[in-house]
Amino acid sequence: MAVKLISPADEAYNYPLLIKQLLLSAERYAGDNEIVGGNNGQRFSYAEFIERVHRLANVLTEAGVKEGDTVAVLDWDTPRYLECFFAIPMIGAVLHTVNVRLASEQVVYTMNHAQDDLVLVHDDFLPLIAKVQDQLTTVKGYIQLTDEAQAPDAPLEVMGDYESLLAGAMTEFDFPDFDENAIATTFYTTGTTGNPKGVFFSHRQLVLHTLALSATTSMNDNMQLMQASSVYMPITPMFHVHAWGVPYVATMMGLKQVYPGRYEPATLLKLYMTEKVTFSHCVPTILQMVLSSEKAKAIDFSGWQVLIGGSALTEGLAKAALERGIQIYTGYGMSETCPLLSTTWMPLDADSFSMEQQVRTRVQTGKPVPLVNMRIIDDNGRFLPHDGKAMGEVVVRTPWLTQGYLHEPEKSDELWANGWMHTGDVGSIDNSYTLQIRDRIKDVIKTGGEWVSSLDIENLISQHPDIELSAVIGLPDDEWGERPHAVVTVREGAQVDQQAVADFMQKFVDEGHIEKWAIPDTIKVVDEIPRTSVGKVDKKLIRSQLQEG
Repeated sequence: MAVKLISPADEAYNYPLLIKQLLLSAERYAGDNEIVGGNNGQRFSYAEFIERVHRLANVLTEAGVKEGDTVAVLDWDTPRYLECFFAIPMIGAVLHTVNVRLASEQVVYTMNHAQDDLVLVHDDFLPLIAKVQDQLTTVKGYIQLTDEAQAPDAPLEVMGDYESLLAGAMTEFDFPDFDENAIATTFYTTGTTGNPKGVFFSHRQLVLHTLALSATTSMNDNMQLMQASSVYMPITPMFHVHAWGVPYVATMMGLKQVYPGRYEPATLLKLYMTEKVTFSHCVPTILQMVLSSEKAKAIDFSGWQVLIGGSALTEGLAKAALERGIQIYTGYGMSETCPLLSTTWMPLDADSFSMEQQVRTRVQTGKPVPLVNMRIIDDNGRFLPHDGKAMGEVVVRTPWLTQGYLHEPEKSDELWANGWMHTGDVGSIDNSYTLQIRDRIKDVIKTGGEWVSSLDIENLISQHPDIELSAVIGLPDDEWGERPHAVVTVREGAQVDQQAVADFMQKFVDEGHIEKWAIPDTIKVVDEIPRTSVGKVDKKLIRSQLQEG
């Protein structure tokens, strides 16, 4: 029997899923909550914030921005950036969140590739843009972003400074309806080779991701990350996957939000205490940086919930965070997935867990969030069983995945081979639907015919009481094909050498957790482990450095 489709009445409103709809509930739930700028002390009520979004929309249209144009932003994490998250896509333009930590030639590449029309740029990045402006082929104008009471002279011609332009703009803007599949945002993800790749997301995708993320962060009894009383401060750059999409959720819910500007441990810790922050998210290296700072030693972190993503959360870091009072959890995703795919799932009886059980649960990659279909496949594309043992590449389907790489159809076809998005991660899924990422496909170490997970080795090394961070990579070996090698940083005042770490690893061999060939051939103590532009461990650079001796 055929299903009869019901057509809407002529007068019915065909509700498009647009970012402007996320603002509808913001003020009604906010109460006295504020949006705070830690870099310059700005504080806005939600009514003021919404008015500023309207003013910015008028500024942009007066500057000539039209539907389909691309507006680039180079800024630290500020309330201004949050205003851009809304105003730019809400007028039908595309928000390009530029990675300000890329090399100058990559910044130029991404801005030309995205075909940016207008650029909003912070004082700190004006010298860079002034130096390369002749190479920017599509840019028609610039607006200056400043944290000073009066904007300093700019080294290039600008239309004006942000605050002055907003002050002179109309306070209301009639945001139009348009196709919910219109592109709302774009940004660039860096790989191991070649130029950065542009990913993009539609209004519909961002709205659905926001709704799924809001459900995920509140539906687990023992993982209440975002509630009416929560105070949210991102420690993931807003240029990186929209700060994981959390600002959209926090705004929709009317939560108090704190934007720290540039990430400096002293500033983050001060804001954590003065603004009574309850929820943040970051990559492991950033949390380690905060916990290792001198000022952190005297701070009680109980009540702070932190979601870790971007790189694997090791048992050592999880235990260190829990001992300091931080309720820590794992989230999994990637730039191409908007990013959320799965999170830690805390059982109802988790309060009775031992420290060992707590740690083991919190480092798991977790259960897929609502609307995510996740499988693992072998090299031939065949689905593997969810028995917790079989390992294969993680592939996914969900409504908020990028549909491809901007202007790169061949790479888009590879990403979406056989109708599933390929993550490039190797993992296992058990019969309770819990995912555990074992490694990146390119980082799995193939030694003596066996696959060894670099993440598993890092996790074991992290349990050494004097180790802060570790990174393990595989290097070519004439006899074994590849062998693992490690670099580590140690806690302040500790003395650790290669033999001490190898002896510590031997106990895991004796207990049957790993085979003896999983102990790295070299374990090098370093002052700092290289990181990428978004704070992840840079294994590409580590591999190159170790190969060069």
